[in-house]
Formats: sequence, C-alpha cells, structure tokens
Amino acid sequence: MSDHPVEALDGKTPLMVARKPHIDQIARNGRTGLFATIPYGMSNGSAVANLSVLGYDPRICFKGRGVLEAASMGVSLGDDDVAMRCNLLTVDEHGKIKNHSAGHISNAEASELIHALQTELGTSRADAELNFFPGVSYRHLLVLGSWASADVTCAPPHDFVGTDAKSLYPKANTAAAEITAAKLVELHLAAEKILRDHPVNLARIAAGKDPANSIWTWSPGTRPKMDTIQQLYNKTGAVISAVDLVQGLGVLAGMEKIVVEGATGLYDTNYEGKAAAAIEAIQRHDVVYVHVEATDEAGHEKNLPLKIKCIEYLDSRLVKPIMEGLVKHNINATLAILPDHPTPVETGAHASDPVPVAVWRPGETPDEVTQYDEDSVKTGSLGLLHGDQFFRTALGVYEEN
Repeated sequence: MSDHPVEALDGKTPLMVARKPHIDQIARNGRTGLFATIPYGMSNGSAVANLSVLGYDPRICFKGRGVLEAASMGVSLGDDDVAMRCNLLTVDEHGKIKNHSAGHISNAEASELIHALQTELGTSRADAELNFFPGVSYRHLLVLGSWASADVTCAPPHDFVGTDAKSLYPKANTAAAEITAAKLVELHLAAEKILRDHPVNLARIAAGKDPANSIWTWSPGTRPKMDTIQQLYNKTGAVISAVDLVQGLGVLAGMEKIVVEGATGLYDTNYEGKAAAAIEAIQRHDVVYVHVEATDEAGHEKNLPLKIKCIEYLDSRLVKPIMEGLVKHNINATLAILPDHPTPVETGAHASDPVPVAVWRPGETPDEVTQYDEDSVKTGSLGLLHGDQFFRTALGVYEEN
C-alpha cells in the first residue's frame, strides 16, 4: 500500500489521503519507522519482501516464488525439481502483454484451462518430467523434473504490461540452462495454440472479458532450506492470505495455513472473515500473519481511486474488527502493520523503497508520530530497520548484545 508522491494528489501518496483512523491509531500508540524489505541487488518482488517481513534472509532462503507456492498447494518437490509460477495472462492482438491476470479470471475457469494444458503438455517421463498444477485465479504452478535448471531469467509479467511478450521470453543464464529455456519458450507457444480456441476463452470473449490466451512462466527455483519460527524463536504461528506465495512461505516457516472463505486477493476480498480468523488464531498461536493483496493489485492496475478505497477497506473492515476483537476477548496482543513493498500507481510496478512500519506493543512508550504514512514515520523511534529487525521487534524477541 505504500507509494511514491502522486501528481494527481498534489505530491501526496494514497496513504496520506486515505481515511484510516485505526491504522493511524497503531502509529499513534506505538513506535514507527521504515523497513528495507528488499536487500540491495535483489528483485523487488513479494517473495523477497515477505521473507524479510518474517525475519528470513532472502539472500539465503529465496529460491523462487514457485517453490513457495508449491508448499502452499501441498505439491511435493524433490531436491532437484524446479518449480515456477505459471500465470494465465492476456496478450493483445499486437503481441503485447495486456494484463498479468487474464482479467482476474475465476478459479473455475482457470482450473479448466490448466487441466487442459496438463492433458496436452504434461508428462511424467523422467527425462522430460513436466506438470501443471492449478492454483488461484491467474496464479498457477509449473514443476519440471531434475532434468531442468533454475538458472533461467524470466520476467515478472506484472512489471511489463504493454511490452512485447516474445521479447521477454525465458533466457538461459548458463549453457546448462539452455535446454530449460528452450523448453519454456516451446511451452509458451504450444500453450497459446491450446488456449486460443478453448471454450472457456471463447465464452470470456463473447462476454466482453479478456481471454487467458497465454501462459507466463517465471521465478524458477528449487526447494529452500528454512528453519521454522518455532526453531528460530520458540514461537508458533498462523498465516492468513489468499495468495499461494504467502501461504507457502507460512507453511515453510512452520505456520498453520488458514484459508478464509471468500478471500480473493482483490479489493472484494473477505476482510471481515480474515479479521475473525485472526482473532480466533491468536488465541492458539503466538503470532498471526494476516496478508491482504488488494492494494498491490490496484497499484498494478494504476487505479488510484481503487488503491485509496482498498486502504480504507483495510482500515475499517480488517484493522478495526481486529482491534475490537482483541478488546472483546481481553487479549493483550502487539499489533504491527506494514506493506511488504511499494507498488506505485504511476508505474504499476513494484518498487524497492523502504516501507513504513508501526508496532504497537501494550506498555511500551510510543514515539511522537501521530499518523501512518511514508513521510510521517521517518521521524519514528524505530529508525530504518534491516534484516530480521522488524520481526524481532514485532515479536519482542531481541538478540543479546
């Protein structure tokens, strides 16, 4: 939800103009600062950022988004298997990426398309093992066997809307990865032929919707080796998210994955259901990680009014009921809030700027910051956080000097 100054807002950000009294209350009653979630030189994506938020070093643990989503989906990976995200997206008549989500295609439509791809292109042969797994909306999984290499450059599609798709096709970084890159390009082209005339897409076109007429493979990697938060901090946890990536990270961190009915990853997600699930979970766990994707998607769409609305929904429909639930159940809990990374509405792409954080721990002396936004927190007592400093601060677990 963090952003850059927006010309249409006279140089303010969506966080500065949105009505968010409960988020501001966390800042006013707590301690604030900035957090560099993207280590220098790393990609500014959600996988890297969320690893940082949960106290992991992405330079060690990040092995691609696909392996995190495989963990969420319960897809077992061998030590040498290569997993990667497989988006369904829309390519326009000029061969350019129109959107990264196939018009936010429904789960049922997407599942039918992924099953068609698996039937036509999937194989269990050891020398060419290749399988598609359906996920949520446009986000799916492709797993290649031990024959493949993860040393392939693949562009994140949400950062290249409007760009010629073929110019961004996977490229090998080493000679050993050339077979993998060539196979991925072959899959892209083969999938287009299968998807073009599929009944699901013909029906979407007839209804005036964007067709899922292409796949996009990206963020390849192998299974990471991660300690759980129980091993690291002697804490139990739960993760609540509509996004497989974040759910998978939680699973690998040893957290209970809680699926909330109606959680969509969009502005129409079930905020209230997530709040209720969080209150229930914090009575069983030490930490609950609640993730909402809505503002990120609004940023990618360059939809300023929607991004502001999503921040206000987050405040009134998630943060407020969580606060009320803690009081109702007499739970003395720390509240922490932050974005994982900025998604500025003027660019529609992720950015790597440090994000604003606020941590309200009952009994701690607050700093002088009274509202939550990118500028206000710069004077906060937490300063600029790096590495696992945010997560340790949120948990109240500090390293001994």
